[in-house]
Amino acid sequence: MDKPIIFVGPSLEIQKARKIFDADYRPPAKKGDFIAILSGLSDADPIIVGLIDGLFLQDYPPTPIEVYQLLRRRNSHVLGAASLGALRAVELEKYGMIGIGKIFELYKLRKFTADDEVAVTFNEETRHLQSEAMIDIRYNLLRAFKEGVIDEETRKTTANVAKSMYFPDRNYVEILSETEKRFPHLSESIKGLSSFISNNRQSLKEKDAVRLIVYAKMLYEGKSTI
Repeated sequence: MDKPIIFVGPSLEIQKARKIFDADYRPPAKKGDFIAILSGLSDADPIIVGLIDGLFLQDYPPTPIEVYQLLRRRNSHVLGAASLGALRAVELEKYGMIGIGKIFELYKLRKFTADDEVAVTFNEETRHLQSEAMIDIRYNLLRAFKEGVIDEETRKTTANVAKSMYFPDRNYVEILSETEKRFPHLSESIKGLSSFISNNRQSLKEKDAVRLIVYAKMLYEGKSTI
């Protein structure tokens, strides 16, 4: 079996991904990428494909039908997590796509339904983030609340301000500045939150991307079965 194909970036840096598993890493998936994989396979070829990131603004992402065409092959294993992969896994789990991670679970339970919760903008060459995913913003606000950095009002208010912004404009500097501007009584809490974000920011999308890569590695090495 050829190495698993994994579409990733910016949820997880390629250098970090390769330290976990030396897979065939490809840029965020766009429409036609899954059809191209399918066209290069014979009926007997087994394949593992991991979908983490896909294009939203720069191009059209792979459609559910396109991913389904690969799923319906007997020797295809398709995994989804973290970003577009989690969305497609929720849509296609009943056809055999394997959803992995917390974000997949949250969408499956319909805690979130909007695509913009995972959407970001990034530099296509470096795959570095230019905005923050709403779901990661919520995650870090919840962490700050649980650690006593902010209270519930600040958590909810900051999340609402971030959600009201167009997703390419979501970055912590703009979000915190706008929150403080609209709600000046939260100024001290926002200062504490800003310090927390600078020193302790984490990414739920990255954590789920790592989970998918670990699963793909185990599957490829015969340590996990579908």
